[in-house]
Amino acid sequence: MSTAIVLHFAIFLLMPAFQANPLEQRAFEAMAVDIPPEVEIPPPPDPVARPATPEIASAAISEDITIAPTTFDANPVDYLPPPPPASTVSSERVPSKFTPYSVAPVLLNRAQVEALLEKAYPALLRAAEIDGVVLVWLKIDTNGVPIETEVKEPSGYTQFDQAAEQVAHAMRFRPAYNRDKAVEVWVSLPIVFSVHREE
Repeated sequence: MSTAIVLHFAIFLLMPAFQANPLEQRAFEAMAVDIPPEVEIPPPPDPVARPATPEIASAAISEDITIAPTTFDANPVDYLPPPPPASTVSSERVPSKFTPYSVAPVLLNRAQVEALLEKAYPALLRAAEIDGVVLVWLKIDTNGVPIETEVKEPSGYTQFDQAAEQVAHAMRFRPAYNRDKAVEVWVSLPIVFSVHREE
């Protein structure tokens, strides 16, 4: 017994001393999480009512109905609609004589004229995708400036005809020449208003 006690005492003396490691304190940063607001789901739409079933009305049509005759005796000339109005071109301003020239006038500001065509296009006619062509008389002076304009063949739309004269006045030309001398000339040009203009 004494031997066992001495042996245990010796073991305790020879064993290394136990050391406790210091405790580490770690700080954790708390994160704030935004909770989304509760989404309110709208109620379903009201059911669409089915259209009412059409009812076919019964009508008694007599078999004795005939189409009125279309002869001149049954339709006198006095009952016919009036003829369409005459052309709006004034014969007083249409050129009455031809001015000879050896070199024709040439349009110089084509890009400006095309931009003005887009700007002067009547809005209602553009929205309806209606095109128009107006044939216009132009009297071009020796400086290449139109000094008179007149509608030669109207388009059928007053808005197009007025816009065409506005565009014609903005045109600038290299004047016409008869040999080596600039001359005043009358020319006719088609002014085209087109929604689907070719590039």
